[in-house]
Amino acid sequence: MAVQVAVLPSPRCLFDDPVQIRVAGLLPRQAVTLRASLLDESGELFQAHARYRAGSSGELDLSRCPALGGSYSGVEPMGLLWSLQSNAPYKRLAKRNVLTPFSVDFEVYEGHGDMSRLLGKCTNERWFLGEGVKRISVREGRLKATLFLPPGPGPFPGLIDLYGSGGGLIEYRASLLASRGFVTLALAYMAFEDLPTMPEILELGYFEEAVNFLRKQQQVKDTGIGVLGLSKGADLALSMATFLPGIKAAVSISGSSFNSFIPLQGDGFTIPAHPYDLGRMKTSEESGLIDFSDVLDDHRDPATWGCRIPVERSLAKFLFLSGLDDKNWKSDLYCQDAVQRLQQHGREVEFCSYSGAGHLLEPPYLPLCQASIHRAIGAFVLWGGQWREHAKAQEDAWRRIQAFFWQHLVDSDIPKSKL
Repeated sequence: MAVQVAVLPSPRCLFDDPVQIRVAGLLPRQAVTLRASLLDESGELFQAHARYRAGSSGELDLSRCPALGGSYSGVEPMGLLWSLQSNAPYKRLAKRNVLTPFSVDFEVYEGHGDMSRLLGKCTNERWFLGEGVKRISVREGRLKATLFLPPGPGPFPGLIDLYGSGGGLIEYRASLLASRGFVTLALAYMAFEDLPTMPEILELGYFEEAVNFLRKQQQVKDTGIGVLGLSKGADLALSMATFLPGIKAAVSISGSSFNSFIPLQGDGFTIPAHPYDLGRMKTSEESGLIDFSDVLDDHRDPATWGCRIPVERSLAKFLFLSGLDDKNWKSDLYCQDAVQRLQQHGREVEFCSYSGAGHLLEPPYLPLCQASIHRAIGAFVLWGGQWREHAKAQEDAWRRIQAFFWQHLVDSDIPKSKL
């Protein structure tokens, strides 16, 4: 019997779908090495491998069999994905064009040695856009965004998705959320087209335009808008929920409780940027990587409180997510500050911090990026995180984000959707 490699329930799935990887036709107790390979859109090769031993019937099921070493060890059904690493250092796996999938090749090699004899292989197509989801480029007024619409008339809950100070128009999280039943607007606010790389000021009115644009879409439920953001995008999400009408729920991922790095101008007020000193950057002599975690002034110093986002004034619901191994900034402490202020005002708030998780909490099965180039400053920075712990945190955070928005924007159970 020839060696067969299978991805179940289907070799074609959404990127955030867990799959079962099985191998049949091996010899009883045969030693094999499994390798996953993914070529990103820039031509960078990401790979992971793990050593296994087949069962007495010559079968191997990664959901039950422990890896004996390699990129990971133990029973890790999705380990070959979350442990993918580039051959070149400090590369981040991210999807640029959501209209095409990432193709992951799973190969089985004989033995635990040099992977010279290939026994079998298969390919897993992992998509970021579910069947029937529409992608619409938005250039209306000042807006630079992409709208993703789930299939069908709806109405669906509406979300605005913001990434961090690296800028650009990042679509892959928004497209996955649309594939799970949310009308999602991925919104650029810096370092994209004619938006400056580091703006002197950000205008709250720009983000209000995004809210108004989303609310007028026929497919969007009229029960309020949700907003989620990562890093700088997280404090913008808090500001939107605090100052703009119509925001019902906000998720902060690896964020802060204050306005970071760029002043935010509202209607008749400006929140200054929280004080920082780049002289407090630490550069590793060994790796050259930059640790930003001490750059910001102490948020507990009353002299900085004019930069706080007064989330306690908001009527929105909040979910805070942070990693305890965040090397970019002290997101866990900053989130605790916002949570405490909300609780002191009698507000319910959800907060989850993850041991071993770094700054870049992404949709599940995207591998940990411990360090990479920061586009706004043109230097390699530390993000932090431990491989297994970060992967588990991403799975849990993704479930929490969706459940939170379904609860507060729809008040219904999470529907099941398929590619």
